[in-house]
Amino acid sequence: MNKNKIIPAPDGRPCIVPSVLSADFSCLKKSLRGLERQAGWVQLDVMDGHFVPNLSFGPHVASGLAAATPLALDAHLMVERPGMFIQPFARAGVSLITVHQEAEDDIGACLKKIRSLGLKAGLALRPKTPLSRALKYLGRVDLLLLMTVEPGFGGQSFMPGILSKISEARRAIAGLGRPVWLQVDGGINEDTAPLAARAGADSLVMGKAVFSNPDPSGFVRKLNARLKGKQLL
Repeated sequence: MNKNKIIPAPDGRPCIVPSVLSADFSCLKKSLRGLERQAGWVQLDVMDGHFVPNLSFGPHVASGLAAATPLALDAHLMVERPGMFIQPFARAGVSLITVHQEAEDDIGACLKKIRSLGLKAGLALRPKTPLSRALKYLGRVDLLLLMTVEPGFGGQSFMPGILSKISEARRAIAGLGRPVWLQVDGGINEDTAPLAARAGADSLVMGKAVFSNPDPSGFVRKLNARLKGKQLL
């Protein structure tokens, strides 16, 4: 599927991933303008109203967004049955699909299906889900997402108790001998991003902090400089 853009490989430096859940839906293209050189890619939070209480995007939104930005798209499937969403989002042009360990479908089969379509595969864990439940899949994923809030709602506060889990996950990834993004999502802002990065996260999903700023591109540029310059204190 050559229309699907490329998710970059981890290079050891933190990467900011804007979540459009917090963007202005009336003009998503305008909301993303200027972020092309600052962001790693863009995330779509896909919610089915069952796995989490809210409803959000369908594949048609992903398709429209793929046409509106040169950035690659990541579909974070917060859904009970991710298997039925994989093919439609792949056709819509996303480059990475993340499924939840706690979903009802066979997770191994979902990861295999994602990769068979030529896409990057991600696995997500809720805050209370032990990291041990993801370890057997690490060799089959390109991204491990640790939720730092309960999934389903934007604007929640970062859970500092997850920092030790991030560090443990970083150690597990280091033992693989292959690159895997370690992503965090939930309550990430200019204060908590350095904490997560210091613990080992290298993909930082940010929604409200980016899109509530009067200058989203400038905000991300300055935070990038701070994180990539190792100014994490």
